[in-house]
Amino acid sequence: MTQQNKIKYITTKDFSVSGESFDLYLDEEFQFLKTTPKPSLEKLPIYYQSEDYISHTDSNKTLLEKAYQIARKYALGKKRRLIEKHFSKKSLLDIGCGTGDFLLEMKNHGWQVTGYEPESKAKQIAIQKGVGVTEDLNQLPEQSFDVITLWHVLEHVPDLQEQLQQLKRLLKPKGLIIIAVPNFKSFDANYYQEFWAAYDVPRHLWHFSKNSIRLLFAKNKFKVVQILPMYLDSFYVSLLSEKYKTGKTNFIKAFAVGLYANLKGLQTQEFSSQIYLINNQN
Repeated sequence: MTQQNKIKYITTKDFSVSGESFDLYLDEEFQFLKTTPKPSLEKLPIYYQSEDYISHTDSNKTLLEKAYQIARKYALGKKRRLIEKHFSKKSLLDIGCGTGDFLLEMKNHGWQVTGYEPESKAKQIAIQKGVGVTEDLNQLPEQSFDVITLWHVLEHVPDLQEQLQQLKRLLKPKGLIIIAVPNFKSFDANYYQEFWAAYDVPRHLWHFSKNSIRLLFAKNKFKVVQILPMYLDSFYVSLLSEKYKTGKTNFIKAFAVGLYANLKGLQTQEFSSQIYLINNQN
């Protein structure tokens, strides 16, 4: 799918698990960054085996975990309201559903929900919350969902082209895809450079910008119809980035950088993370 790597953008490392260094190369066709070397499918799960990987747990023991869980709860209702501007109580698939909180939020408001989560511990937590989680996307019928969501998931998938083909297969003709991903063109990415927590190598295999998302989805006959900021992400990412850069949890400095990143984003329309609303062009 991608051209041969030619331009090295930055070198960073895995701050959560292995401490290994990885290079990020620019894909000249689609303008995203590619983590190199890319771990094998057999080795990739090892990099998720960390208590620091908060999205796969409901832990709220540390201050950082508490802050994350508070932000996550706030975001759930906001995500639901965004979707319900376009659809009302229909069918939804959440790919990379984690521990199932978003699915539960939608189910409690009348939606028919299905989740997909490859990580076994997170999947079991989701199932215990009473939401349906499929073992295999290939088992789902064609054109069976009005809405498909990938909240900070696309950057994790091993095969982008396969994932996009699956989205095309599963989405109804007038359906909506909603994707949230970090933006390596944001102020905080430029400020923290190799310490920017949203690079999160090698769990993040791909690193996107607005341009790369447009190009990638246009190639697969989708159209980006709206782009929205995720204001809270700049604060959380800055908090982690400060820890990676200085070895300390500096709430004041992280808040200042996160706030400035959002203010700059209002000027440039380049936020730390962004939500993309995407329609079929067929």
